[in-house]
Amino acid sequence: MSLERLDKLLSSTGRWSRREVKDLVRQGRVLADGLPAARPEDKYDPAAAVIQVDGQRVDCAPYAYVMMDKPAGLLSATEDRSQPTVLDLLPPELRRRGLFPVGRLDKDTTGLLLLTDDGPLAHALLSPKKHVDKVYWARVEGRVDREDTDALAAGMALGDGQRCLPAGLEPLGDGSECLVTLREGKYHQVKRMLAARGKPVLALRRLSMGPLSLDLSLGPGNWRFLTAIEVDTLKK
Repeated sequence: MSLERLDKLLSSTGRWSRREVKDLVRQGRVLADGLPAARPEDKYDPAAAVIQVDGQRVDCAPYAYVMMDKPAGLLSATEDRSQPTVLDLLPPELRRRGLFPVGRLDKDTTGLLLLTDDGPLAHALLSPKKHVDKVYWARVEGRVDREDTDALAAGMALGDGQRCLPAGLEPLGDGSECLVTLREGKYHQVKRMLAARGKPVLALRRLSMGPLSLDLSLGPGNWRFLTAIEVDTLKK
């Protein structure tokens, strides 16, 4: 059993800073196992303790899982000296606990980005052995057709000689838009594959990663915590 300070447990949720937790405890608004918390430095078992703030139970899980609708113009990195990153969209409390993007999206690519401090899960999702499907919406110059679909399904060779795993391509409407499904994550892969077919990508948006689909109600630049069901599904 590993015990953690109450102020650390509550601040790690991203909803309060440690200073704010101290004020909540002083005001008698925090209950720990049914009793008013006495001190923010008191320690509890995060897996067993029932922590409530203003009568609402707070999930003090050891890891945080965040879904973001990444906007264009941000780097999928934890920090950069000259350019803004996706971490800049999160509150200080979440940035301090060490969240990082699971995989990356290009600076101009939008859509689903998972951020967490759960290293084992991130490793599992990114492992080449897992072949986790990732689905992208793309708008292209020209129109994709059956020949393009067949070429991606066969496993394309990129300009540098790299061989891609078979990928899915589903034309939408008149073919100027499409869905691309990857089972790997080579550098700029969607853009490079479609460019090799003479259909340069004009816009790219990730819609899903494994069983996790983008919450379309978020909107670019917004985020939310994953639900318990979403987390459990990712871990299966």
